[in-house]
Amino acid sequence: MANALTHKRVLTIALPIVLSNATVPILGVVDTGVVGQLGEAAPIGAVGIGAIILTAFYWIFGFLRMGTAGLTAQASGAQDDAEVAALLSRALLIGFGAGVVMILGQVPLFWLAFKVSPATPEVETLARDYMQIRVWSAPATIGLYGIIGWLIAQERTRGVFAIQVLMNGLNIGLDLLFVLHFDFGVAGVGWATFLAEWGGLALGLWLCRDAFAGTGWRDKARVFDRVRLINMGLVNTDILIRSVLLQAIFVSFLFWGADFGNVQLAANQILLQFLNVTAYALDGFAAAAESLVGQALGAKNVARLRRGAILTSGWGAAICAGLAVVFAVFGGTIIDIMTTAPEVQDAARVYLPYMVAAPIVGVASWMFDGIFIGATRSRDMRNMMVVSALAYFGAVIPLMWAFGNHGLWLGLLFSFVVRGVTLGWKYPALEASARAA
Repeated sequence: MANALTHKRVLTIALPIVLSNATVPILGVVDTGVVGQLGEAAPIGAVGIGAIILTAFYWIFGFLRMGTAGLTAQASGAQDDAEVAALLSRALLIGFGAGVVMILGQVPLFWLAFKVSPATPEVETLARDYMQIRVWSAPATIGLYGIIGWLIAQERTRGVFAIQVLMNGLNIGLDLLFVLHFDFGVAGVGWATFLAEWGGLALGLWLCRDAFAGTGWRDKARVFDRVRLINMGLVNTDILIRSVLLQAIFVSFLFWGADFGNVQLAANQILLQFLNVTAYALDGFAAAAESLVGQALGAKNVARLRRGAILTSGWGAAICAGLAVVFAVFGGTIIDIMTTAPEVQDAARVYLPYMVAAPIVGVASWMFDGIFIGATRSRDMRNMMVVSALAYFGAVIPLMWAFGNHGLWLGLLFSFVVRGVTLGWKYPALEASARAA
């Protein structure tokens, strides 16, 4: 691993993550396109709603990637190879255990999902067929969260990209084989994803083979050390609470947007894709911050911690500035590509300035997330997310009352600002903890 903290090193970590994220939408397009060849609407809806439900359940365990990344980066910085290997074992045990719980609890979980999001009997039947196949890869999917966090912590993001490419490539190939050649229908899409997710886990485990070459990963006393397990549990719980609150903000945004009519709702949905692009682009640089800040903290090197935070944040700011320019210049064209409905096009253009502003006002919140994850300052992340959520809900209701859908967007951007400012306020304490470590 290179010692110098340079721009090249940041890009080496970040770009594979950005490219990996860019492949994610391709799979959804292929899944939809393949079942679309069946000539019926129900299979398309079944795959769509089934995938959304499973993704929502898996999303709960997203904390495993972030928590594992921060803890592993610090152990790596401290050159504690045994703890690095033990963290991989803990992450895999949590991931596999959570996956088994999902398999055993699939009946009530799926029942609850369709109560919350009902579908026609035909769509629900097909969706259940799809989900009952895919759920058997839950241990692989959730376990991969831990593997990906473990790889990111050690700057091995090319491995993360390789996992994503293998999974998507295998999934697409098997989609075509099972659905179009063997005529397995919706079940074929489920089997394709099932095999792709287990294939991704197999590659992930192979990429971690250096950890399995030592003894740390099977040192029961270390792996099940009570203090370390409690610390990992607290970090993951804080991140889970933070993520639930963040999701609550976006879910409420969607629900309240529906109150302004179908046209405004459609316009908001289109513009949220601009936010998704921004998040995908910044994710790589936030991951670089997780790795570099965590390693510096583990090495008790405050100067390197600060430089890692500045370098990654500088790149994040540059990316956000570039995206703001792109959205300002080409936003209207992008909107026209995404919808042909004139009224939706016009409405989206009205609110496009908020998308130009979003990368600028949101960059601090996104980058500080990576910095605080690397430092495992999860309590600060949780508490500042509580403050941001309270600020959002306290502001958005009167703003909507006064300005309608404009107020809804103002409230969302305000939550970004509050999160960035409050985490920035906590940053000196993060450096102080590195000095005291």
